Amino acid sequence: MKTVQQQLTQFLAHITQVPPLDVALSDASGCILAADIVATSPIPPMALAACDGYAVRAKDVDGAHQGAPAVLPVAHLVTSALDEPFRLVEFQAIKVSSGVALPIGADAVIPLADTDRGAAKVSILRDARPGWNVLPQGADMQQGDTALHAGTRLGARQLALAAGLGFQRIKVHPRPRVVIVPVGDELIPPGSPRRGIYDSNGPALRTAINDVGAVAIQVAPLPDAPAQLSEAIEDQLVRADLIVTTGGLSEGENDTLKDVLLHLGDVRFDHVAMQPGRNQGFGLLTVQGFDEKDTPTIPVYALPGNPAAAHVAFEVFVRPALRAMAGYTELYRPALSATTTTSWRSPVGVRQFIPAQVTGGPDGGYHVTPVGDPEHLENLTLSLVASANALAVVPEDSTLVTTGQSLPCLILED
Repeated sequence: MKTVQQQLTQFLAHITQVPPLDVALSDASGCILAADIVATSPIPPMALAACDGYAVRAKDVDGAHQGAPAVLPVAHLVTSALDEPFRLVEFQAIKVSSGVALPIGADAVIPLADTDRGAAKVSILRDARPGWNVLPQGADMQQGDTALHAGTRLGARQLALAAGLGFQRIKVHPRPRVVIVPVGDELIPPGSPRRGIYDSNGPALRTAINDVGAVAIQVAPLPDAPAQLSEAIEDQLVRADLIVTTGGLSEGENDTLKDVLLHLGDVRFDHVAMQPGRNQGFGLLTVQGFDEKDTPTIPVYALPGNPAAAHVAFEVFVRPALRAMAGYTELYRPALSATTTTSWRSPVGVRQFIPAQVTGGPDGGYHVTPVGDPEHLENLTLSLVASANALAVVPEDSTLVTTGQSLPCLILED
């Protein structure tokens, strides 16, 4: 029997990052940046007015105040950031809008509120110092500065920065495409009029995969018939970066998934020392139709069919693999320590992942309560799993969890 760590390490060894692509900014949302973005010019490219007001030389309004304002003629009005900067001569002012180029020779901007808002001439009601209300050239970034580092997840703020630097296209790791294959003669799609068991793993995995930032492609439940199952999986290889199956791992004569996957590639199936989710498999499937030396392979992970077990195994093994494929450097869920509110016995040599509710906070401490009976995880229902916000982890060397004991918990909700 393999340990959880062995299973995870060996599966991650089969995983490679999705090759980088040069994409338009509109297609980069949620992706991981594959190459540094470097500023090609100073930002801003020139000194700018930081507010609406009057551009002046600070020494021309030295000592100005309410009782003795400095009165200056207004030489120009600049409202467009596209205008070339005007030149300011001494003892004059130029009325400017926020964001326009600072006139040549000016070193301060007097806000409108500190003037009489004059058009031909303006009364300045306060003095100023050089640099007041001025955004200097390169204040945000100098030419050659790294604006965004490779490995950064691209959200609204990061894409705004890239756009502000003038980049129309950037290099990213595309979101991995994951094909979900539920297996079992008894499964039917939700809403189907046929008799059977509604497939809950397909929709659950589709959402979980999308939440990771990957692209989920869910196929309808497939029967155990070997020829039909093999053909359907083989057809999906050309559009997948990863295949995830659920079900079909039992020892019954109608459970054919193992034989099908072994026929399609190099796949191994093991008992993993964990609860729930003992039966699992992974490997590489071969894409047909290529020269032998150039034949591509697609990783596959076979999850259990039990919904609670499939959920746990996805979190422990598939989710970190998807983050690795997408270019993330941090692969795992955030974790915290919480004290248990109840006690239970845990099997020796097995790592338990208990769906649980974590409550509390950093000030008063966190508490963890299993959502079902930890001694009978095989009885976990969908309603119980749906109420969990964490997985409490019981290590392999622990056989008794006592009330008040501290356990590490993987937090499932962001």
